[in-house]
Amino acid sequence: MQNEGIGSWPARRAQLSPRRTAFIHEGAEVTYAEVYERSTKLASQLRNAGVRAGDRVAYLGVNHPAFAETMFATHMLGAVFVPLNFRLTARELDYVLDHCGACALVHGPECAEAVGALTVREGIGTVVALRDPAAGEEDYEPWLASGDPEPADVPVARDDAAFILYTSGTTGRPKGATLTHANLIWNTLNLMVGLDIASDEVTLISAPLFHVAALNQTLLPTFLKGGCCVIMPSWDVDVCYDLMAEHRITWMFGVTTMFAAFAQSPRWKDADLSSLRNLMSGGAPIPEALIRTYQERGLVFCQGYGLTETAPGATFLEAAESISKAGTAGLPAFFVNVRLVRPDLTDVAAGERGEVLIQGPNVTPGYWNDPEATAAAFSEGGWFHSGDIATRDEDGYVSIVDRIKDMYISGGENVYPAEVEGALFAHPAVTGCAVVGVPHEKWGQAGRAFVTLRPGAQTSGEELRAFLAGRLAKYKVPAHFDQVDALPRTGSGKIQKQKLRGIPLRGEGVHRL
Repeated sequence: MQNEGIGSWPARRAQLSPRRTAFIHEGAEVTYAEVYERSTKLASQLRNAGVRAGDRVAYLGVNHPAFAETMFATHMLGAVFVPLNFRLTARELDYVLDHCGACALVHGPECAEAVGALTVREGIGTVVALRDPAAGEEDYEPWLASGDPEPADVPVARDDAAFILYTSGTTGRPKGATLTHANLIWNTLNLMVGLDIASDEVTLISAPLFHVAALNQTLLPTFLKGGCCVIMPSWDVDVCYDLMAEHRITWMFGVTTMFAAFAQSPRWKDADLSSLRNLMSGGAPIPEALIRTYQERGLVFCQGYGLTETAPGATFLEAAESISKAGTAGLPAFFVNVRLVRPDLTDVAAGERGEVLIQGPNVTPGYWNDPEATAAAFSEGGWFHSGDIATRDEDGYVSIVDRIKDMYISGGENVYPAEVEGALFAHPAVTGCAVVGVPHEKWGQAGRAFVTLRPGAQTSGEELRAFLAGRLAKYKVPAHFDQVDALPRTGSGKIQKQKLRGIPLRGEGVHRL
């Protein structure tokens, strides 16, 4: 087999475990043999449509087995898979599709309106709809079924590009991080060293698959081991509980909002969660109070740290230390080097804050068609600059403090919003929070906290300040508090703080927007 990349995985899995269930989606099961057959036929049809090695194939839609089929089919041809954020507008999608030069697009029916409004559609070439195709589009199932079941014999090297994953674009235009097949393979190996993934794993895919963690930290490792992925189209707390009971879920990845909503459900107290072996989080620091909530139920909660550009795993907190080192992001992954440095690139001491630099075979070779951004992201020796601030304890465990750009200075003191948010989250009325720096006449900058509350809960600025007074230094306590129904987020669940910074101040106290 000439294919050394991810596109070879369906054939290898079909040979080892053809009748084992690979995917479950809305009650329908797909075996590994069927994944191989369907992906091979889809690759044939993409090739008939003109897709060749190095071309870009995009996917737009909520979580669905067709996402994985399109990905594997693309990689069978040596082409590059571009998963798109289904929450983007047509204008935003135009930019991404034009920037990557996609020649084919597979999309779900929920995205038909956005696809119809694309101005770059004529340049894409082939557009395929999963259901109810519009005029001029191929209908996915019959189109796939008529493909040739004979596999394409296309040479694919491990250093070839596999994905272009567009960053959240929280400031300015998103950048397309290129990940090679080798990046993905090494990331999977790193995760399998840190987490005891089993061949009988039943993994809940509840975060969006266009996000690097859901794709590379759950779906691909489970597929490699021959486990079963239960795919949720989108996050829903009650559906999550139902699927856990029906399929005896063993492993789940989530972000703060998902885990918080799950623990706040009235079903939390009496639900049978005994099948869960591991819960895994990443993307942003998880408040320690929330981690403890899960640990008190006897659940193993492992936090990791990484970025799209690192495929994503850079550090991982293994199960054995998940209680004693709760709240940390663990140690560098097995095949990864991590440094914390000062602005002059010298290493910080234990307990000192520094920027996280990452080096290893999982790190992106650069940004698609953006040599300037690529050059700016690396130091000599291939060290990738994360833009995140962290500390390291005496044992080497890394704790993520915050993004460099989110830090603000109040009265000459550095304030890291993530620390304030973690303290606020421990308040019994608070279900979510975000802190930004705003101008202040006396201190230069002060904190402004946006909070979401439990249904029926009430609070005041005085109460929140009193709660924080015993937990934080005075200069860290926000001067302003605003209650909101929801916090603006990117498709991967990260809070869009630039939107919060643009909301006019309304004085001190708690204000409902």
